[in-house]
Amino acid sequence: MPDSVANQIAAGEVVQRPASVVKELMENSVDAGATKVQVIVTDGGRTLIQVVDNGKGMSETDARLAFERHATSKISCAEDLFALSTMGFRGEALASIVAVAQVELVTRRADDELGTQIVMSGSQLELQEPIAAPCGSNFKVKNLFFNIPARRKFLKSVQTELNNIVTEFERVALVNCDVEFSLSHNGSEMISLPPSSFRQRIVNLFGKRINSQLIEVGVTSTLINVKGFVGAPESARKKGALQFFFVNGRYMRHPYFAKAVLEAYGEIIPQGEQVPFFLSLDVDPSRIDVNIHPTKTEIKFEDESSLWKIICAAVRESLGRFNAAPSLGFDDDDIPDIPVMDLSGLSGAPVSAPKISYKSDYNPFKNRAPEHNGGDSMWEMLYEGASNKKTTLDLSPFEDLPSEIVMQSAISETPAESFLQEEFVPMSQYKGQYILIPVKSGLMWVHQRRAHIRVLYERYRKQLQDSSAPVQGLLFPERVELSVGESSVLESISSELLSLGFDISSLGSGTYVLQGVPADLDGLSPVKLLMDIVHSTMEQTTEAKEKIYDHLANVMAKDVAIVSGQLLSAEEMKSLVDELFQTPLPSRTPDGKTIIHIVSDNEIDRFFTK
Repeated sequence: MPDSVANQIAAGEVVQRPASVVKELMENSVDAGATKVQVIVTDGGRTLIQVVDNGKGMSETDARLAFERHATSKISCAEDLFALSTMGFRGEALASIVAVAQVELVTRRADDELGTQIVMSGSQLELQEPIAAPCGSNFKVKNLFFNIPARRKFLKSVQTELNNIVTEFERVALVNCDVEFSLSHNGSEMISLPPSSFRQRIVNLFGKRINSQLIEVGVTSTLINVKGFVGAPESARKKGALQFFFVNGRYMRHPYFAKAVLEAYGEIIPQGEQVPFFLSLDVDPSRIDVNIHPTKTEIKFEDESSLWKIICAAVRESLGRFNAAPSLGFDDDDIPDIPVMDLSGLSGAPVSAPKISYKSDYNPFKNRAPEHNGGDSMWEMLYEGASNKKTTLDLSPFEDLPSEIVMQSAISETPAESFLQEEFVPMSQYKGQYILIPVKSGLMWVHQRRAHIRVLYERYRKQLQDSSAPVQGLLFPERVELSVGESSVLESISSELLSLGFDISSLGSGTYVLQGVPADLDGLSPVKLLMDIVHSTMEQTTEAKEKIYDHLANVMAKDVAIVSGQLLSAEEMKSLVDELFQTPLPSRTPDGKTIIHIVSDNEIDRFFTK
C-alpha cells in the first residue's frame, strides 16, 4: 500500500473534521512550551486553519521529519507510554493532516538565525527553504480534504464546524490556564484569554453568571488528587451542562466518573438534570492508558471503582462544606427550647390512656331493610332519574387495571371521527396524566402532555414557516449572558427565534437583552426557554432549514406543554382533544412517542369473564 494511501486511511481516524486539526495543533503548541497561542480559522476551517505559537520551534531536520508517520521525539521505547507527560506522542497527527490538506509550516528555534519554511500538499513535499521568522511555529492548513471530495462533501455547515472548533479550543484552553490563547474567525476575534487562574479561565470562557455557581473541590489521596469546581444545585439543567474532566492536563470523556459526580448530589437536584463540573485529576501516569483511542479522549484507569468512590466523596464533601447540600440537625444556637409540661398536676391524678367502649353485638345491616319498604326499593331510588339524565364516568373501577390492557395505538391510519360516540359523553381525567374518552370500539386513553406537545408543535411549525408569531413585549427586559459558543449558535438561529416570537438585541461581548417573547408563555421563564433552545441546537448537526424548523418547534413545544399531573377542566380537555385531532398525525409526538391507546371492548370484557 502506498504511503499516501496509508496516511489517508490514518487521517480518517485522527482528522475527522476541522476541529480535529485545531485540537492537534494546539496540543503541539502546548507541548512546545508556548506561552501564547493564536488560532485563526476561515469558513469554519474549510478554507484555512492557522495556529501560531511562540514555543521552542524546530530545526530544519526536525521540521521535515515531523510530517513523517510515527516520527516523534516524545517517546523512544514502549515503557515511555506509561510515563507520558505530553499531549502528543504517536507522531500521527501531522502525517494525517498533511495527507488530506495543503500545509505550510514556518518555524525557528531561539538559537537559529534563520527559520525553515516547508510547503506540502497531499503528503508530497513542494518546497523547503530557509526564511526569516520569529521564534516558534506557524502552521497553515488550507483546503482540508481537497483531495478527498467525499469527505469534504460530508462536512457540516460553517456554523456547525465553527461550534466544534470552539468546543475543542475550550477544552485545551481550560486546562492550560498559564497560556494566553485567542481565536479568530473570518478576520474577527471571537475569544481572547489572558493567563489566569483556573476559576477565572472558566469565567472568561463561559460568562460571568457562572462565577457565583462554582463550588471548589480539592482532595488529595494516594491514588488520585482531585481539584477544580462543581456547580451549585441551582445550576442544574436538563441540557447543555458544562462538564469537563481533565487527567494530567488532558481532556477526557468518562461517563462512569460523571455518574460519581451526579451521585454526590443525591436528591438535591431534580431527576434527569445535570450539573456543570470542571474537575482536574492528577494520577500516576503508570496507572492509566491514554493510548486506547485515536483522539486520546478516552482513558483507561487501573482501579476505576476506587477512583469513583474518591471522586464522589470529594464532591460530596465540598457540597457539605459550602452548605449546598441539606443537612439534618441544628446548630448550637438554633436548638429550639421545648418545655416539658407536667399534665398530672391539672387534675391531681396521674394521666392514663383513654378507654374506648363499643357494642360487640352491633350489626349495621340488621332491621334496616323494612325502612325502605322492601329490599328492592333501595336500588330503585339509586337509579331514579337515570333514564333522562347524562351520567359522568366513574373511573374507580380502572384503578387496578393491569398494564396489559394498554395496546399499541389502533388509529394511526384511521380518521378520528369513526371512533367517536355519536352522543357526547363527558371526558374524564385519570391521575392528571390521561384523558379517557369512550369510543365505538372501546375506551380511548390520551396522554395529555404528549397531546399538547403535538398541538403546540404544529402551531410553532406554522409560525416558523409563515413568520407570523405574536410577540409579547416584556415590561422589564431581561439580560442574558452567553458564552462564545452559545452566542455563535444564537446568532445562527436569530431569524428563526424572531419567527417564534423572541425579540432579542445584542449588546456585544456575549451579552443580549430579551425584550419580547412568544405570547403564550404564561408561567414560564423566557430566559430558561431561550437557553434550552440554544443548548438543544448546539447538540444538533443538521443544516437543512426544514430540519432546523422541526427541531426548534419541537423544543418549544416540549418546554411550553402542560406537565404531567396538571388537572384540566372539562372544557380544557375537550379543547385539547379537538385540537389534537385537527393535526396531521394525532397518534404520535414529533419524535415518535405514542399519544393514543385504545383498549377494545373485547379486551375489557375478557377481565370480567370469571
